[in-house]
Amino acid sequence: MNKFKVLLVGSLVAIGAMALLAGNITEREKQRVELAKAPSEAGIEGKAKSEEWAKYYPRQFDSWKKTKESDNIDDMLAKKPYLAVAWAGYPFSKDYNAPRGHYYAVQDNVNSLRTGAPTDAKTGPLPTACWTCKSPDVPRLIEEDGELEYYTGKWAKYGAQVVNSVGCATCHDDKTAQLSVRVPHLNRGLAAAGLKSFEESTHQEKRSLVCAQCHVEYYFKKTEWKDAKDVNKTAMVVTLPYAKGLSVESMEKYYDEINFSDWVHSISKTPMIKAQHPDWELWRTGIHGQKGVSCADCHMPYTQEGSVKYSDHQIGNPLKNMDKSCMNCHRESEDKLRGIVQQKVERKDFMMDIAFDNIAKAHIETGKAMEVGASDDELKEIRTLIRHAQWRGDMAIAGHGAFFHAPEEVLRLLGSANEQAQQARLKLVSVLAKHGVMDYVAPDFDTKDKAQKIAKVDMPALIAEKLKFKETLEKEWKKEASAKGRLAPNSVALDPAVDSKSSYFDKNKK
Repeated sequence: MNKFKVLLVGSLVAIGAMALLAGNITEREKQRVELAKAPSEAGIEGKAKSEEWAKYYPRQFDSWKKTKESDNIDDMLAKKPYLAVAWAGYPFSKDYNAPRGHYYAVQDNVNSLRTGAPTDAKTGPLPTACWTCKSPDVPRLIEEDGELEYYTGKWAKYGAQVVNSVGCATCHDDKTAQLSVRVPHLNRGLAAAGLKSFEESTHQEKRSLVCAQCHVEYYFKKTEWKDAKDVNKTAMVVTLPYAKGLSVESMEKYYDEINFSDWVHSISKTPMIKAQHPDWELWRTGIHGQKGVSCADCHMPYTQEGSVKYSDHQIGNPLKNMDKSCMNCHRESEDKLRGIVQQKVERKDFMMDIAFDNIAKAHIETGKAMEVGASDDELKEIRTLIRHAQWRGDMAIAGHGAFFHAPEEVLRLLGSANEQAQQARLKLVSVLAKHGVMDYVAPDFDTKDKAQKIAKVDMPALIAEKLKFKETLEKEWKKEASAKGRLAPNSVALDPAVDSKSSYFDKNKK
């Protein structure tokens, strides 16, 4: 009897094991078949729509969609009011948030007060170039219309065309899924710096260069041209300022030699340079860049699901995914590493607050000097110091993670910015005294409201205009894009959550 029981139990265990093995084999075969799916030689139809890629790369697409979880609106002008004074006269003094996930790239560009409230395709404050880093629709437009035509005209010209947020076709070839870049400015910049082109670079280098097509310093180069009908046109072409080198001082020299300015400061009348997204350049100077650790290594770590290994496309803060990112190389505890990163943030903020407080006061004091009669000749050297101070400070903070990517360089730049701003302020004491002003004290700008009043930003009017635009032209854009098949039925642009909040409205509040 006992022998029979043992035999029965053994048989059941064996049957169970066989069933599990069969199930595992079936699952692996299912995964193998899924992996074997690939687009035809013609590539993916409607490749600007990431939803079309999901048919072949479902895991990558699903992880990309999780960038929706990074939805916090972090109003940087409220956190650092001196920035509104530093950018007086420039769109950033109106609205500037820390970036949300790639899921929101197009909608945040539409919602920003910086892009204004156009009423048709020919109105609004900004050029078409302001779409360039937001969508895979941009390389599509460059291929269809030509690069110079794309860069000609107002931002609103392409409102119904640029509707798919940063996605698959931004970084991948739709036939092979290999890393790819379809915007011409990156290779032109690399060539100007004497570096290998994207195509000549190694796969590991490309894992950073695909990010560099957007996360770099750039400016809009005014370019005169004639179209096929011999009509004179002006394009504002995205250009990387690398001809003198990649250091902050080299780019500063480049801009000075071509007498370039993004805008003239409305208070100090200083010709200014606005740093954009210099993540790639600063990353190169830090320890991770010098050791060959790519952007994707930390921000898109490999993930294993059964027999499938793929890059996690939920691009964001590696500290939220440390077991897959940091801990592959580091041997400290996660808590210790988080503490080190927090320390770097605090040091950057300490120096940033000091440097930009002096920069903002230098602008205001220059304005006061002009008010009491100081001439442009008297202020020439002071304005150069302010220009260089703010450029260096901005380069240190404009990137999304420079405080971590290159902490020593960030502190060096902020130290240099503070030193130049203080030099400007010392010289202003003499100029003001010469014109009879002693012991002048700049007004407070310790809140966003106070700072924007100094910068003469009329927020109620800007918000009213923008909300009217959202009820009129923006709705027409989405309607046209859907009707012409530029959006997938389940597109991000049609998700109500994508437009639920900005720095000036929150539809979730009851």
